[in-house]
Amino acid sequence: MTTKPGVNRFAERKLRDRQARRAQIISAARRIAELEGWSNVTVRRLSDEISYSQPVLYAHFGSREGILTAAAIEGFQELGKALEKARKGGRGNTAESVATAYLKFAASSPALYEVMFSLSLGIPFGDTATPPELRYAFSKLLELFPGQSSKSEVIAELFWASLHGIAELTRTRRFPPSRQKERMRVLVELFKFPSDEMKQVVKPR
Repeated sequence: MTTKPGVNRFAERKLRDRQARRAQIISAARRIAELEGWSNVTVRRLSDEISYSQPVLYAHFGSREGILTAAAIEGFQELGKALEKARKGGRGNTAESVATAYLKFAASSPALYEVMFSLSLGIPFGDTATPPELRYAFSKLLELFPGQSSKSEVIAELFWASLHGIAELTRTRRFPPSRQKERMRVLVELFKFPSDEMKQVVKPR
């Protein structure tokens, strides 16, 4: 038995409406967090902000933590895109371009970065259940270290840890922003980046 076209269109419209509501809820949560902090992002506040009943919000996310988790996962997708853009379009040192893009992302969206890394959410890292958005973001750092076999992941993790430390120390004003370029240059010098070395190899004619 075939499904009628009208039924398909209705199902598709219903799915689009659900996706649009979900995106609107996450957007509102992020907006409130950037202005007032995540402690002010509650189901009741969101319900008042976007005129959806609380049961509708719970139907989409299950809990307040579910909303924050969705915002965090969205953040990793955006971070991955920012790193990919820097890797493909950066001039000169690729690793330095990626590192700069990472810190720029952290500085430009502090609340989003906080929910991605600092809040106690149940998002699995480095696990079989790790969301694809997290894997995607990490892959952009991993791509800086090709051909290093089993060590590639560990080296990429250490590079990520260094960037995260710089981002947090800059955010809390332990690191003066005026020396950020110098930090990036020295950090990149501490790591061996095959992706940049290959760019410097000149093939004989």
